[in-house]
Amino acid sequence: MKRRKALKWTAIGAGGLGALAVGGGGALAYVWSNAKVDTVGKVDFDTPLAIPPEAESETDSAGSRVFNLDIRAGRTQFKPGPATETWGVNQDYLGPTIRARRGEEVAFAIANGLDEETSVHWHGMHLPAVMDGGPHQAIAPGEVWAPQWTIDQPATTLWYHPHPHGETARHVLNGISGLFIIDDDRTDELNLPRTYGVDDVPMIVQDRKFDDAGRFETTQPFMGSQGWMGDEILVNGTLGPYHEVSTRLVRLRLLNGSNSRLYNFGFSDDRAFSLIGTDGGLLPEAWETDRIQISPGERAEIVVAFEPGETVELRSYPADFGYFGPFSRVNGGDDRFDVCRFRAADSLADDTEIPSAMGTAPDVDGGEVAEERSFTLSGMSNINGESMDMQRIDFGVRVGTTEVWEVKSNDAYLHSFHVHDVQYQVLSVDGEEPPPFLRGWKDTVFLQPQKKYRLAMRFEDYTDPNLPYMYHCHILVHEDRGMMGQFVVLGEDEEIGTVPENSTVHDHS
Repeated sequence: MKRRKALKWTAIGAGGLGALAVGGGGALAYVWSNAKVDTVGKVDFDTPLAIPPEAESETDSAGSRVFNLDIRAGRTQFKPGPATETWGVNQDYLGPTIRARRGEEVAFAIANGLDEETSVHWHGMHLPAVMDGGPHQAIAPGEVWAPQWTIDQPATTLWYHPHPHGETARHVLNGISGLFIIDDDRTDELNLPRTYGVDDVPMIVQDRKFDDAGRFETTQPFMGSQGWMGDEILVNGTLGPYHEVSTRLVRLRLLNGSNSRLYNFGFSDDRAFSLIGTDGGLLPEAWETDRIQISPGERAEIVVAFEPGETVELRSYPADFGYFGPFSRVNGGDDRFDVCRFRAADSLADDTEIPSAMGTAPDVDGGEVAEERSFTLSGMSNINGESMDMQRIDFGVRVGTTEVWEVKSNDAYLHSFHVHDVQYQVLSVDGEEPPPFLRGWKDTVFLQPQKKYRLAMRFEDYTDPNLPYMYHCHILVHEDRGMMGQFVVLGEDEEIGTVPENSTVHDHS
């Protein structure tokens, strides 16, 4: 189902093409023909899919679960030839899967073994601003950050990644990322696939491009507007992965961990699968489809059925929506990738199911709206005409209130809008009911150019007049260039304060 619409070119887009046309039609044809990447049928699926280990923890005297995380530099052999210099958490590339239950107190000791400061942001987590891990909680080289909070949200698949101001894209590219899975009693009662790494499979999907020395390339495509784009796909740090299937139903926890690329996931035989969960947890009921498109930062949990002895590939297809005109091809809209091969055993266990009822539907719009706000994302560096200023708090919201934010991408550029601390409800897209894949809880949403998204969110529990949360584009080059703002949550009698000059707090235990 194609949902592209013809839109007017922006002055930047038209000007860029005009300048290219001056050089002659041959130059334009060359750029056009070489802008598309297609790896379908060209990937040797000869490496078992790496499954990130579950992070070890211990219980302290106060009953908190304590995780020790070491950020470090290393070298990773992704392919024949020179090894790649990488960063990781407790390993050379990526990090372990953190797992905790709703109601648990979790504590971390995060040591920065790099020679520059970084941070660890808990993407999608509801928690105090001082524990958020954004640009105000930087960890200096050789120091340890010790955030601690109580998990208080439904079962879902979140993730963690660096968030240093102006450097997030590079730090994520180097490899500091991992999943954070929340479990709860309600989900335990469902008979969904749940054996980690067997029929419940984490899949951190990233595009990368390697130079002859094995390094990650950081070049932007000619006329591209999204930043670094890769021509090969890593899944959990594995090139050309395959996964051995031993059950009829398999749950895939898909994370778009790329810096800028959109993925339009489907299978090589166009089989249907069930979307069961989005950013903030399980959907009320499964939605059957054969494609799911997700932008950087978004997650999608799907369940797919296999037959004994079969082989099928997970692919990323050309985009169904969001691109138009020349911006499609140069930003990856026409690309196809073979992502992972699934090889089913001759006999498959059949002990799980997709329940008819699962999660809770978002209901934020049922409350009184305290404030409506509008956000326009333009170009690659500003929201509402302003670029990020670490010392500027853009606005305050009151704790215990509901707000509706109308967000729009104002030009041809693609944007992915993320809000820290909250999961929100997509009320409408351009005045219409949101499609099924946007009807669950979300913390990141892809903005189709020139469409208005109305998002309802409630701010609860945590207040701080001085330390802000972020809202920003999750196309990371846009975030780094300034497409980000910040807000504080205020108590009943509080007013907006001042961000401390040195707002990093290294020990909150």
